[in-house]
Amino acid sequence: MLFCLLSKSTTWAQDETHRIRIAIPEVALLAVRSANSTAVHLQGTVATEAGVAVEFTDKNSDMWINYSSIVGMVSEPSRSISVQLTEGKVPDGLKLSVVAGSDVGQGIGDLGIPVKNELRVTERSKVIIKAIGSSYTGKGVRKGHNLTYSFALLNEKKAYSEMNFNASTPLVVTYTLSDN
Repeated sequence: MLFCLLSKSTTWAQDETHRIRIAIPEVALLAVRSANSTAVHLQGTVATEAGVAVEFTDKNSDMWINYSSIVGMVSEPSRSISVQLTEGKVPDGLKLSVVAGSDVGQGIGDLGIPVKNELRVTERSKVIIKAIGSSYTGKGVRKGHNLTYSFALLNEKKAYSEMNFNASTPLVVTYTLSDN
């Protein structure tokens, strides 16, 4: 009897399909942020006694570099960030340098690796963070990589004699996120 009941009930199934397309956008965004302002201020220590040199040892770590990146796995496996002076001129006798710290860990992904040595900022573009993959650092101050600026007297005998207090000038430093 049980066999009869099972054999009389027939279930019909019908399958329908459709496609889903997933699109991952390419992303390459960069920002430099500071809690205080968009300007870095560096100043020599004023000599307070005759015969003493002005010291150029001021540092500023107010700026943070943030980025969001999604790269292509074949054509653009990684990106880098370069730094260069795009407006103004560092006063004669001095050099401007910057170093990027390691990412502070507020983001996710293949975060970039900073070039650990201090880079002299000039009109020539230099890589400061390399090997950026698909990642994001977090947004704002205390996210991403801390930038520390410093300036110093050039290591040249004539450097001090080249300085002129009227040469104090604003400079524009530009960071660029590029495919490798």
